[in-house]
Amino acid sequence: MNAPADLPLPAGSRANRTWDELRVGESASIQRSVTERDLYLFAHASGNLNPMTTPGQAMDLDGDGVDDCFVPSMWIASLVSSVLGNVLPGTGTRYRDAQMAFGEPARLGDALQVSVRVVEKLAAPAVLFDTEVRHADGRLIASGPVRVDAPTQRVVTGARELPAVLLDAHDHFTRLIDAAAALTPMPTAVVCPDDANALGGALLAWRRGLIAPLLIGDRARILAAAQSLGATLDGLPVFDVPGAGQAARYAVEMVHTQRVRAIMKGNLHSDELLAQVVKKDGGLRTGRRISHVFALDVATLAYPLFITDAAINVAPDLPTKVDITQNAIDLARACGVACPRVALLSAVETVNLAIPSSMDAAIIAKMAERGQITGGIVDGPLAMDNAIDAGAARVKKLASPVAGAAQVLVVPNIEAGNMLAKQLTFVSMAHSAGLVVGAKVPVMLTSRADDERARLASCALAQLSEHFMRTGQSAVPVQEMQA
Repeated sequence: MNAPADLPLPAGSRANRTWDELRVGESASIQRSVTERDLYLFAHASGNLNPMTTPGQAMDLDGDGVDDCFVPSMWIASLVSSVLGNVLPGTGTRYRDAQMAFGEPARLGDALQVSVRVVEKLAAPAVLFDTEVRHADGRLIASGPVRVDAPTQRVVTGARELPAVLLDAHDHFTRLIDAAAALTPMPTAVVCPDDANALGGALLAWRRGLIAPLLIGDRARILAAAQSLGATLDGLPVFDVPGAGQAARYAVEMVHTQRVRAIMKGNLHSDELLAQVVKKDGGLRTGRRISHVFALDVATLAYPLFITDAAINVAPDLPTKVDITQNAIDLARACGVACPRVALLSAVETVNLAIPSSMDAAIIAKMAERGQITGGIVDGPLAMDNAIDAGAARVKKLASPVAGAAQVLVVPNIEAGNMLAKQLTFVSMAHSAGLVVGAKVPVMLTSRADDERARLASCALAQLSEHFMRTGQSAVPVQEMQA
């Protein structure tokens, strides 16, 4: 807005300096540290994919034995434009020409001091500035004269925010996969790996060192799948068990005889495999209800997100939800989350007698408070917004150790969980993996739609879960996984 120069500025606002107001010698400066986000955004905007200026791709191109990640010179020059456009002269400034010379390079993580100073007022509205960019210790990075057209009207602007830009800045799955691969490969019964997709996932996990696969199913079909992949099964045991139901039953028997410590679904329906897992006689039941947990690598979160149950229990009652919650806590701990923050989701964040899930959530939270659920911090009911977003939690004035920072989301039913997990995966572009927990061994329900990373991540979840079940310890360094 236009405003007279003698009026006080509203809180949080800033006024520009017009050509008439500028004085020779007047100066302004900002400080800016170079982040990976800065360099990624510049690479996207400019199309400059030079490895020397792209994080994670740096190489020793100057022969000094050190991988280099330099800051692009044009990004450095843009900082000068930022001071001129935002601070001095400010809003309404138009860049006309510049003569920048570049000296010392800047590198990722450096703190930079960017300064501009009025050296001459030319014919209105032109102004000549001297500009400098220096390291924190004073070493010169860039300098040169810049000519701008200064604003001719005084304008006061408030705080402004640009639209959010999401970068996939976290890679939680790689950490999990690397931690699992450091363990001894886990003997795993792979049920019906008789198409290229199912067999390919098992072989991928085997080559990565996550599992030691035992292939169970129709031998002829398994060998045909291997041939279609151009792969050899030399050294891998193949058990000729025709029929999906029989193969699943054989896999469960191998658990009881301690030949395997996990089961992986191949080319058969999940129901066919789970029917053998959940059988009362001869299945893999424990004292807990079996449930499923999705693990998601979400671009906006600095920690992995776990959602349960979105695949097995359709309309869980209160005792089932208790087991679902404990199962998810144990898996999160296996993945290196020291004390998972668990949100029991409902449509509201207050107990409402007309909404059963809100009452279940309150009861489960109280059970956790009294030690009937262990290993995590559990609270509810919480709505999705205030469970995951700190700003929403503040607006609702929620005093909760979980609100705004939940790492585990316990959904009220399978529809809610399935929709939430798939929305994050297909709309928000999160990477997902999943695991059946609560049985005697972990069960991997890989999907035909899973890519290689999802398959490896699911195997990593199984390996880490089994290790935690057996030892009570996480194989993932805890400090790496915290929010």
